Amino acid sequence: VQLQASGGGSVQAGDSLRLYCDASGRTVSTVGWFRQAPGNEREFVAAMNWRGSRKLYHDVVKGRFTISRDNRNLTVYLTMNNLKPEDSAVYYCAADQWGLVSDKTDGYKYWGQGTLVTVSS
Repeated sequence: VQLQASGGGSVQAGDSLRLYCDASGRTVSTVGWFRQAPGNEREFVAAMNWRGSRKLYHDVVKGRFTISRDNRNLTVYLTMNNLKPEDSAVYYCAADQWGLVSDKTDGYKYWGQGTLVTVSS
């Protein structure tokens, strides 16, 4: 499974941004988004099963971020609204072929290369 994350950029606080994760190769059962700010550990943001019937969100993004998938292709989105400076980080998409929806990094075997999001106050 190959994952390609894109869509990052520099925005102002309160703005919106949509991240894209293009998946190719084998089918996957779960996809997730994680982020890592300088000096911090990689943290969970959002995840879903491929059908979209189960979604998890970190409490700090709940109500602002939405994870979704395009049924026409293998693209997973992370729509981020009302961005805050503390959302600034490199965002990574991840996927696993067999696991359940997880908020743990070790729940995902495949990782994309990351896309940088910078939010200015």
